[in-house]
Amino acid sequence: MGSILYIALGGAAGAFLRFWSGVAAAYLFGGRFPLGTLFVNVAGSFIIGLAASAVASGRLGVHPWDDVLMLGFCGAFTTFSTFSLDTFRLCRQGRMAAAWGNLILSMALCLSAAALGLSTFPTAQGSPAVHSAPSTHPAQPESVHPAQPARPEQF
Repeated sequence: MGSILYIALGGAAGAFLRFWSGVAAAYLFGGRFPLGTLFVNVAGSFIIGLAASAVASGRLGVHPWDDVLMLGFCGAFTTFSTFSLDTFRLCRQGRMAAAWGNLILSMALCLSAAALGLSTFPTAQGSPAVHSAPSTHPAQPESVHPAQPARPEQF
């Protein structure tokens, strides 16, 4: 039950900041380009990479931080669905250059931010945490009981 509470708390914080980031971006930059969505996705990509790197290097304990930061906060803060809708809306408005720009910027910046976060704390072996980072994918190995959350050391 503790993991569910940690995920919910992280999710509440992520959703709250997601909403206000969108409001702030619209206020500051207008609504012609989905900068709020781009910002939260890039920031969330960095945060999840940083958290995975910190956990893999032992600088941050696995529990509860994988639940709070990676599953809860980043899951609610980032938004692939809004990115997809924003890009589709730009296409329907006939703004193909903006749609392609959103697609290319989002992918390049999000992947770069995740890589930067992952490379922040080297693991004990001295390499970035890319290969030892915990997975937030809901699929679990067959050896894990469905009621028991998967932990990085189980992979």
